[in-house]
Amino acid sequence: MKTTIEIPDILFRKAKSKAAERSQTLKEFVSEALQEKLAPRSGTARSGEPEWMRGFGKLRHLRKETARIQERIREAFERVEPEDRA
Repeated sequence: MKTTIEIPDILFRKAKSKAAERSQTLKEFVSEALQEKLAPRSGTARSGEPEWMRGFGKLRHLRKETARIQERIREAFERVEPEDRA
């Protein structure tokens, strides 16, 4: 179906740019965006909770890995290489 909609210029430019980045036509991009927006939400968020809380705590299993990486970064930046001592 064809229709005409009026959207702000800046939003049009952003949508056109994003569609081009994804190698899509604007029609494909807008259709996909509408499908995502209209899709039923199947989340675990309880009534009254913000939507972002559905994912809260999902990466908890990465805490040890994150701490290990942070420790390596700290160690690397504590060392001063001889060429940096000028």
